[in-house]
Amino acid sequence: MKRRIKVLLSCILICQLFLMTVYAKPDWPSDTGIQAEAGIVIDADSGTVIFGQNIHAAYPPASITKILTALIVLENSNLSDMVTFSKDSVYNVEEGSGNKLNVTNGDTLSVEDCLYSLILHSCNQAANALAEHVAGSREEFVRMMNDKLAELGCTESHFDNPSGLNGDTQYVTAYDMALIARAAYNNKKLVEISSAISHKIPPTANNPEGLTIYNEHRLVKTTDESSQYYYPAAVAGKTGYLIKAGNTLVTYAKKDGRRMISVILKGSPRQYFVDGKDLLEFGFSQFENLPVSGNDTEYTTGETPVSIGTKSYQPSDLELEPDTVITVPKGALFSQVDKELVTDLPADSPRGAVALIRYSYNDRRVGQTYLLAKAQEESQSETSVSETSKEHEEETKAEADASSQKGIGVIVTVGITAGVLLLAAGTALLAMKKRKENREIAARREERRRRLKEEGDTADFDRILNERRNKKKKNK
Repeated sequence: MKRRIKVLLSCILICQLFLMTVYAKPDWPSDTGIQAEAGIVIDADSGTVIFGQNIHAAYPPASITKILTALIVLENSNLSDMVTFSKDSVYNVEEGSGNKLNVTNGDTLSVEDCLYSLILHSCNQAANALAEHVAGSREEFVRMMNDKLAELGCTESHFDNPSGLNGDTQYVTAYDMALIARAAYNNKKLVEISSAISHKIPPTANNPEGLTIYNEHRLVKTTDESSQYYYPAAVAGKTGYLIKAGNTLVTYAKKDGRRMISVILKGSPRQYFVDGKDLLEFGFSQFENLPVSGNDTEYTTGETPVSIGTKSYQPSDLELEPDTVITVPKGALFSQVDKELVTDLPADSPRGAVALIRYSYNDRRVGQTYLLAKAQEESQSETSVSETSKEHEEETKAEADASSQKGIGVIVTVGITAGVLLLAAGTALLAMKKRKENREIAARREERRRRLKEEGDTADFDRILNERRNKKKKNK
């Protein structure tokens, strides 16, 4: 008997150990590294910093600067606009920086062609010309660049020019560059341009036959599976190089429905591509995204009112920002994530936001979502439909009065009144059908006018309707 008890206790102990192993909170993976001085990989959807090395140290950015330049140009110009290369844009570059397009003073190219040249083969003259086209001068464009930094929450960087050439106060951190890249690669046109393998530039003065340019990012363009640079997940990106900056690199990748961004600063030749690739693969292989909707139901389900700041809401009146995710180590559970409710909202919060929920895992920020109020929009819709319903009622009453004065259709009018009121009540909860309802109202109004006109009652109908509307205004 004692032996059986010992065996039973041993089994229970083993089962408990097994359960503890299964539900243990996974550590944050850290088994990676890079040879470059600084680097980072983030999840582009959640914004989670998956790995970082010297991410807040400032370095010269070199030509990855052009990612920010391209984003600002796309936000402030049309692709078909024509850009004229001024003498200053062509020749006011530091010695030895080249002229990859071989453009000259007076050449014109579209904004789109200039952007391809800017990103694919890093033409400094294209950067200058685009800056002058958008802002009137490079100085004003640089102001726009630094304003954009503030807008994106970049507090550790500063730009002196749109090309990335040396500047006395031109520097960027890996963290800020990741924020810039995340905003940039949410722009579909910029992704399209950055992912192109080649592009044909139209004729210019020194290129009467035109010119074909090619992408310089090896992770994006390599198709040889035996190459160390082969990485089919790489979609877009930008290279950079200066003696002071070393090799710099930004890479945007997509795999299994996830999006990742890596940044390399102060890298070494050839190795900086391997560093960028290794960071991306670390993010894809060691981490996963969990949807917030369906996992966090604390504020959006149940019958108990929810207190947010000084206000109280019914859970049915609240919803989470759609399509948001958090990034956690593979095997981690959503229940193992901590959260913080923030009611002091950022200035750029979406309409209807009542709070911001920030999620963390082992003290690392892993994502966020907004808590939105549905009631205001629905209330506005209901009010609009209610006002429409009142207008239905007034018009129907006017019709009834006009018809009664001539002794026609009283019973039919009552039936129409009831039908209209039922329709209004039904559509009060269906704001999407408002337009259809208004078209039906107009048709009915026209039908009433036609019918009354046949009886000679149009004038009475209009007179009574106007009297009712004027009376309503006076009562207000």
